Amino acid sequence: MPGVGWASLHNQPQCPDGAPPGGQRPARPCLPGHRRHQKDRGRPSPSAPTPGAPRTADLPSPPSDLLLPPRPPAMWPERLAAWSWSLDGLRDGIGSGIQSVRDCDAAALGTVACLLLLFLWYCYHVGREQPRPHPPGMGIGLGIGLGAEAGGLQNGFAYCQSAECVRCGPQDGLNQKLYRGLQEYAKRYSWSGMGRIHKAIREQGRYLAGRASIQKPEVFFLPDLPTAPYFPRDAQKHDVEVLERNFQAILGEFESLYKAFSNCSLPQGWRMNSTASGEWVTFYLVNQGVCVPRNCRRCPRTYRVLGSLRTCIGNNVFGNACLSVLSPGTVVAEHYGPTNIRLRCHLGLKTPSGCELVVGGEPQCWAEGRCLLFDDSFLHTAFHEGSAEEGPRVIFMVDLWHPNVAAAERQALDFIFAPGR
Repeated sequence: MPGVGWASLHNQPQCPDGAPPGGQRPARPCLPGHRRHQKDRGRPSPSAPTPGAPRTADLPSPPSDLLLPPRPPAMWPERLAAWSWSLDGLRDGIGSGIQSVRDCDAAALGTVACLLLLFLWYCYHVGREQPRPHPPGMGIGLGIGLGAEAGGLQNGFAYCQSAECVRCGPQDGLNQKLYRGLQEYAKRYSWSGMGRIHKAIREQGRYLAGRASIQKPEVFFLPDLPTAPYFPRDAQKHDVEVLERNFQAILGEFESLYKAFSNCSLPQGWRMNSTASGEWVTFYLVNQGVCVPRNCRRCPRTYRVLGSLRTCIGNNVFGNACLSVLSPGTVVAEHYGPTNIRLRCHLGLKTPSGCELVVGGEPQCWAEGRCLLFDDSFLHTAFHEGSAEEGPRVIFMVDLWHPNVAAAERQALDFIFAPGR
């Protein structure tokens, strides 16, 4: 309506906001759609104006800053209701648990408490107990005590007496070092699956002193492993098949190396071993867990074959891989290997007649292109009684894990018996 100013709105119907008539502040007009417009408190509805009053449509539009945005729907009541429901569920769960404990027999609760205390005591005992000392002269840790045998001879076998040798190194305090190695491994990883290794380290003196003469590992004995002088090919089927498939490649690299023997007595890379008679030489690719880079470069295909084996011991001092050559007339004196956690695999490369391996009193003959698995912790010997015209006996030797040593135990043994520890 022309000529109607903002001040004239004092005479217009007001929203029912409780303002007293003739208040001190101008009341906002009742706009359609306002939330207060929807409430009925017994006053005349703005949609039905009083007679003689101007229509809302004729009024000027109020300033835009007086138009209030709609308020968001209230969320707190719903959140409070959900929280109350969660608290009710928690209270019901706690009450059910308390009631279950009350209903349980006191003897059963006592039994559970005793078992829990026993478990905690066992964990503390395992973590703190120290291994039992070995009898004097008994090989412990990574070394083997030579005792009173003159010249380092045991069972007629001459040891090298090297400080780095797994058998011949110094023995003072090495058993405690093994136990500390196990504790360090368990702290870094887990005690899970370490029961048999812990038992072995703790009882090495009794195991090594009380073993029957047919099997007596000189460094480390792991209890509860199946024992037999020879093992079937299926014990490590994959690795046996890999070695036999690569028989020709390994033989070819050996023949290239062996040509050097015509120029000198002991070519570079070869090692002479002590024997009762004859000559026994070896060419190591891996010696007591340490790769020999120069030799591996001279036998690249054989080295690649080693890398494809699944159970080859290559990370601890009990792992070896080498070409082994016995000249005619050689006899290797009876001796024991250092441990029962491995199987020694011989792949026959050249096997003249008159060659034989005896393990635990059982003789076996090598065959070219075939693998022979045996436990060298049994008393064993080898000899070549063939003629000089037949040439040397040659095998490729590699140490594989015993099939009954679990994966967790292998990892722990690699850590404890790591080269240089």
